[in-house]
Amino acid sequence: MSSTHEAMPRKKPKPFPGGSGYDPAFLGTPDPVPVPTGPGLIELPYTHFTIHQDPVRRLPAATAVNIDGPTLVDIPRGGEAWNLDPRIGKEQQWGAELYSENRFDRGHLVRRQDPLWGDQATAEKANLDTFHYTVCAPQADYFNQGRELWLGLEDYILGHAGAHQQRLSVFSGPVFDVGDPEYRGARIPRKFFKIGAWNTGPGETGAVLACTGYILDQSNGLDAVLHEAAREAPPLGPFRTFQVPVVDIAQLTGLDLGPLTAADRYSVPRGARAMTERWREIGRFADVQL
Repeated sequence: MSSTHEAMPRKKPKPFPGGSGYDPAFLGTPDPVPVPTGPGLIELPYTHFTIHQDPVRRLPAATAVNIDGPTLVDIPRGGEAWNLDPRIGKEQQWGAELYSENRFDRGHLVRRQDPLWGDQATAEKANLDTFHYTVCAPQADYFNQGRELWLGLEDYILGHAGAHQQRLSVFSGPVFDVGDPEYRGARIPRKFFKIGAWNTGPGETGAVLACTGYILDQSNGLDAVLHEAAREAPPLGPFRTFQVPVVDIAQLTGLDLGPLTAADRYSVPRGARAMTERWREIGRFADVQL
């Protein structure tokens, strides 16, 4: 998830959405790993990733991206313009009206760098595809360690999980809740989820799917942004990152996570029963349990 405050020195062409999308068989595990989904969602494929858009909330309910570590292409950000996706109606997606003249970032739910792999032309197309409003959600524009951890989880998992052929699939999205505050007609999510999944590689029992799940809580920062006179980050920190049981993500979002819940590597703390007791706050990457 990235900030709208990065420099944009050059102009790039307007993106044209489309592509083969996320590949459920990408990891090479015995069973495919589908996009998390739920009723009433609209599927939008792009280059190396797919969005399941909630037309009522007008935000993506779930995103899924394939990351091929060995063939990632470095494309500096600069000049990309954000666009609505013409494949769905304007009334089914939030655009610039939600992000203008306030302290909300267009938070990439598919991290911009993640689908940039393969040949140069394909990577360039993937980069432009990530600049659709259907790929982002409003996030408070404060920065702190919690957000930096969130942004770097893919790299950490690729580097430390022992993923077979260094491939990773990442699923993310908002945690929609009836208590989400309203702003300019939109209901702003307080929390976001992310699940990283990989293939442990050939072993005695063959390839095995593994994954870990995380929650980013922007409640503190969000409350400050909604009071538009606020100028400083809240003292408790605007973002908190937790490693959580994948089954809790399924419960919170109502999404069908397919085989991911059974593949979770996270061990719930002994004696923990309430959901908040089951979550482990992450202060550094070394706290992540793989």
